[in-house]
Amino acid sequence: MNVMHLSRRRFLQLAAGAAALPALSRIAWAQESYPTRPVRLLVGYAAGGPADTIARLVAQWLSERLGQQVVVENRVGAASNIAAEAVVRSPSDGYTLLFVTISNAVNATLYDKLRFDLNRDMVPIASITRSPGVLEVNPSFPAKTVPEFIAYARANPGRVNMASAGPGSAPHLYAELFKMMTGVDVAQVHYRGSGPALPDLIAGQVQAMFDPVASSIGHIRAGKLRPLAVTTTTRLEVLPDIPTVGDFVPGYEASGWYGIGAPKNTPAEIVDRLNMEINAALANPKMKARFADLGGTVLPGSPDDFGRFIAEETEKWGKVIRAANIKAE
Repeated sequence: MNVMHLSRRRFLQLAAGAAALPALSRIAWAQESYPTRPVRLLVGYAAGGPADTIARLVAQWLSERLGQQVVVENRVGAASNIAAEAVVRSPSDGYTLLFVTISNAVNATLYDKLRFDLNRDMVPIASITRSPGVLEVNPSFPAKTVPEFIAYARANPGRVNMASAGPGSAPHLYAELFKMMTGVDVAQVHYRGSGPALPDLIAGQVQAMFDPVASSIGHIRAGKLRPLAVTTTTRLEVLPDIPTVGDFVPGYEASGWYGIGAPKNTPAEIVDRLNMEINAALANPKMKARFADLGGTVLPGSPDDFGRFIAEETEKWGKVIRAANIKAE
């Protein structure tokens, strides 16, 4: 009887040990073996835009830290929905990631019939930066300040062509919020991202744009664009002499943000590994300086922190979309 009891207990011990092996193996695999091949980071916007710029910085960092190439793949279209759907339909193995932006939170309200639910179908990995916008004009435009811009737009209703990165994009929403709060009437001209819009703004084909600082700072410094104000509540280190929109339009505030997500059911060990490496980038002085040079403020945190942040942004901009009756094209 004792022999049978001991044998049964030994059997249960062995069975329990065997059951624990897969979990231990996953942890060891994620920490030591992942990744064993290149990782794709899908960006829903054109090359040269702010999302693409930040994504490539992060991809280079991760490539060096992970020992495998992290390849940025631009999947342009539908305000990043094409990229997002491609990722959520991909295997949950950590080899296909999404560069998440404010547009992904916006799209939950903007599009009535999405074939996926980002909150349900994506696991957040890490937030990266918050990026302010800048109201800028072609240097030939007569207004040199926000009050002058508002006065000109009111005197010429519908005649100021304002570029946007597409319906529901951050530049579009920034402009809609500005229109709501000032009562001006400007014509939105939609492009497929900031990258394609900026050459027309510089050439004078359109007169103004709300754009992330990251994509415009070089043109501003070169004198090709005139900044009127930044969209954050405080001035920026990279544009210290430029006032905020809120200085003239009390209560105005807007900023974009970037992060990384993966298909649901991606192993927690992979999510945690990527989160750790991204947060290491955000703590690195050289990387922080590079982000700051592009006008970005780092947003370190856990996967859960990023998930809560996405939910808050979804609610905030959902209210603007409904109030302005913005529809996806």
